[in-house]
Amino acid sequence: MFGIGGGELVFIIFIALMLFGSDKIPGIARTLGKGMAQLKNATNEIKSEIQKSADANGVTDSMKELTSSFTKEVDDIKSGIAAPDINPVNQIAEDFEDLTGPIKRQL
Repeated sequence: MFGIGGGELVFIIFIALMLFGSDKIPGIARTLGKGMAQLKNATNEIKSEIQKSADANGVTDSMKELTSSFTKEVDDIKSGIAAPDINPVNQIAEDFEDLTGPIKRQL
């Protein structure tokens, strides 16, 4: 949780008790909880409005089509179906190996 360890958390609670007193801590916690709930509800409403707007404008469908075509192209390149003798991924790997070969031999 935010990179805070157990000892640090105890220290923060101790400081909060010193500043506010034990009688005000439950009220502060309640107020913080309500604020967090309101923030969560607001972000969920914003997300739903964006999703409704995207659905109304057809953005979601076009993004799905674009993603599927991109995925197909990537799969074709990886498998070498596009051009088995000139696979771009393999060609780049070979070029990189040619460039780094002399450096590797010196080490």
